Amino acid sequence: MAHTIYYNEQEKKHSFFSVKEKAWHNLGQIISDYPTSKEAIIHAGLDYEIEKRKLFTSGKNAISPESETFDNTIEVPNYFSTVRTDNDTVLGVVGKDYQIVQNRDAFSFFDSIVGGDGILYETAGALGKGERIFITAKLPDYIRVGNNDLIEKYLFLTTSHDGSGSITAAFTPIRIVCANTLNAAMQNKTNTVRIRHTSNAKQRLEQAHKVIGISDMLSVQMEAIFNNWAKVRITDNEVKKLIQSALVPNKEVLKSIQDGKEEELSTCFTNMVESAFEYAMSDPAQLMETTKGTVFGAYNAVTGYFQNVRNYKDDEAKLTSLLMGGTGQLRTQTAFNLCMDFTSKGAGALILN
Repeated sequence: MAHTIYYNEQEKKHSFFSVKEKAWHNLGQIISDYPTSKEAIIHAGLDYEIEKRKLFTSGKNAISPESETFDNTIEVPNYFSTVRTDNDTVLGVVGKDYQIVQNRDAFSFFDSIVGGDGILYETAGALGKGERIFITAKLPDYIRVGNNDLIEKYLFLTTSHDGSGSITAAFTPIRIVCANTLNAAMQNKTNTVRIRHTSNAKQRLEQAHKVIGISDMLSVQMEAIFNNWAKVRITDNEVKKLIQSALVPNKEVLKSIQDGKEEELSTCFTNMVESAFEYAMSDPAQLMETTKGTVFGAYNAVTGYFQNVRNYKDDEAKLTSLLMGGTGQLRTQTAFNLCMDFTSKGAGALILN
């Protein structure tokens, strides 16, 4: 599988760091202790700045307009290029109202959430030419399911320097035993905050505190829900039906399943279901007391498929799928909703009865 971690030719290293584990293709800097934000920026190769520069286009010869030669320049109004100042790499084109969020600002956003105390920077890096960066930071304490099934609480932040998207910060719980990302939104609330690049520093700081409020709320809710799910039994056949329901891509496939026309299902969809079901039945993380034969285990079957089984074309695709509103995150939310319905309604909540 390819990767899109930025490689700094001058320093001969990848712009990525991880604490203790080589998380992405054995690349980047591996450090033994959690760094401060200032240290993390250096370890991740994010100690560069971005600036907006005027854009110009070529103009034809003013004396002879019909000439095919271009010998003067014309400024492009209201648009700018974003450029890395360390190597003059152009990262994107943005409008006049676009506000640059420097890499150090992204870390200070995290530091401001809890005053810098308790935040543990675990990974950070740059993708492409440095136009997108990401940070994961671990919060103190755990979500506990049963006696010894622990879920770590993370904050994930990504921002771009090419005008392609907003600053995104999200609460992202991850089950330790299998590294499953257990994203979910509950009670019509999201686990994500998005901030436009036109926002000022004060607005961004206010949003930072909103993120920690979301994480506190979801931690309490998730712990109660997951512990309840760990006590609700579900048969193997119902697990497979739940997986089918969560992974179904469109109404046509849904109708084929409801009508019992299994032969009309695509090979791709069938293989996805079988892979997720195999994970549900055989992975060691699925054989724990909290997961074996439980609704919590069924939920982890879907999240585990997208985290640990499915192949992605590159790391940026996986990042998008799991954490930035892609297929994995959407299907995880569907699985969460199905598990909620199954807990209250039983097998009637699934597409096959």
